[in-house]
Amino acid sequence: MKIEFENHIIEVNVQYGKRKKISIHIDSLGLITVKVPNVTSHEMIISAVEHHGKWILEKSRENAAAREAPKPREYENKGKFLYLGKEYFLHELIDTGELNEEELKRNLKKFYFSSCKKIIGERINRYQIQLRVKPKTIEVVESSTKWGSCSSDKKVTFNYRLAMAPIEVIDYVIIHELCHLLHMNHDRSFWRRVGSIIPDYKKKEAFLARYGQAMTL
Repeated sequence: MKIEFENHIIEVNVQYGKRKKISIHIDSLGLITVKVPNVTSHEMIISAVEHHGKWILEKSRENAAAREAPKPREYENKGKFLYLGKEYFLHELIDTGELNEEELKRNLKKFYFSSCKKIIGERINRYQIQLRVKPKTIEVVESSTKWGSCSSDKKVTFNYRLAMAPIEVIDYVIIHELCHLLHMNHDRSFWRRVGSIIPDYKKKEAFLARYGQAMTL
């Protein structure tokens, strides 16, 4: 949902649920979520966002500045890391025990690799059936440039850092690569096939372009 405020466009994700009040949350990636009661009208949502408009813009600028100048990762109890689009303390993801920083880094990367393999393995099956395709091999790798790839011999790979992304973004990358089994280039037929399953695929691409640099160790 897009709302204009003081010549700025504020894009928010609206979540309806069993709650009594409207609340607004902005995470470190700059995603704005408005949680509202089930019966809330669009007018009420707009009014709430406009009421907190100055705070939203200020907080968004702060987050953007922080992303441009990222701080070194803190491999300790206060350090936070992304998993499926949300931030977690390090000890919530892996056993920290009495490990040193190098051991923590190594174990955290293993966690992301194993998690990504599990998530990809579970979710790719449904889309293989839907698209009527089957990769020759499926592999999770480390890459600094690509979220996924598909070779001409039907080998599909995925970046382990995808485990840091929201599940709907992971689904997009899976579908993107599977569609390359049908169309190796990015022609109209390819994008029509992607769009037939994920109509808002451009939003998923925009998410990776905007927040991809934060999805790292």
